[in-house]
Amino acid sequence: MESGKQTQGAARLALIGAAAILAVSLVYAAMRGGKEAPGPDPSPSAAPAESVDAIEARTRAAPTDPAAWARLGEAKFVQRDYPGAVAAYERAVQFDARAPGYWSALGEARVMASEQDPMPPAALDAFDRAIKLDAKDPRARYFLAVARDLRGDHDGAIADWLALLEDTPPGAPWEADLKRTIEQVGRIHKIDVASRIAAVRQPAPSIAAQTVPGPSAEQLEAAKGMTPSQQDQMAQGMVASLEAKLKADPSNVEGWLMLIRSRTVLGERDKAAQALRDAVKANPGAKAELEAQAGVLGVR
Repeated sequence: MESGKQTQGAARLALIGAAAILAVSLVYAAMRGGKEAPGPDPSPSAAPAESVDAIEARTRAAPTDPAAWARLGEAKFVQRDYPGAVAAYERAVQFDARAPGYWSALGEARVMASEQDPMPPAALDAFDRAIKLDAKDPRARYFLAVARDLRGDHDGAIADWLALLEDTPPGAPWEADLKRTIEQVGRIHKIDVASRIAAVRQPAPSIAAQTVPGPSAEQLEAAKGMTPSQQDQMAQGMVASLEAKLKADPSNVEGWLMLIRSRTVLGERDKAAQALRDAVKANPGAKAELEAQAGVLGVR
């Protein structure tokens, strides 16, 4: 799977719009064949000039802001400065150890920064921490299956990837690459996977997701060339639209969960906490469900 600016921003926006999960970056081919990830080379000349500089300025202005450090980690990863990405994500989890996406991103950066071990213990630790916070974190699930494959448990790895596919909404940014990984590993180890992939029943889009205006295919394509600030602006517009829908229909519990997760993805934990309070006030009967789901994200 491509692991660069071209897919990172678009995948992130798609998942905010669908109220799903943080983007998976599938770098299995890079792990098996070297550190050169497939896809276009996100060279410094291709990256927005303000990207890293602006985010680094944000970390200097707010040195304890985990969202700023996470964005710096993303920018460093895009430039294939994997040690720099590791350092930034380590600061992010230092200031917010409750965000599973930060941990799984740190694990991925540690994998790519490793010169010798394709799955260093520190990366496994980060993925384990992510899973403990969110058992559904797709990036952590993917890489933990990679670890099984590297240990020689190819059947177990394929089973884990198939389970991830079962939880993958149709059209998710990582869907095609996940299937391709399963097919490639099956082919390498002479394991028939075609019928098993065909038997997978992926979840139907939720009612709430269907009513929220996520990005169109054209918008996702345009997002590939956007700067991080432009991507944030698009994401904020989508979240604002969701908030407007919830004002019109505050009984939509799934929509509130969508808003809480989206605010968390954007690093806006105060707004996520306020959304939880508003959701409970509007739906006192769903208080336990709302607090449990928000608690997984570290929102209280």
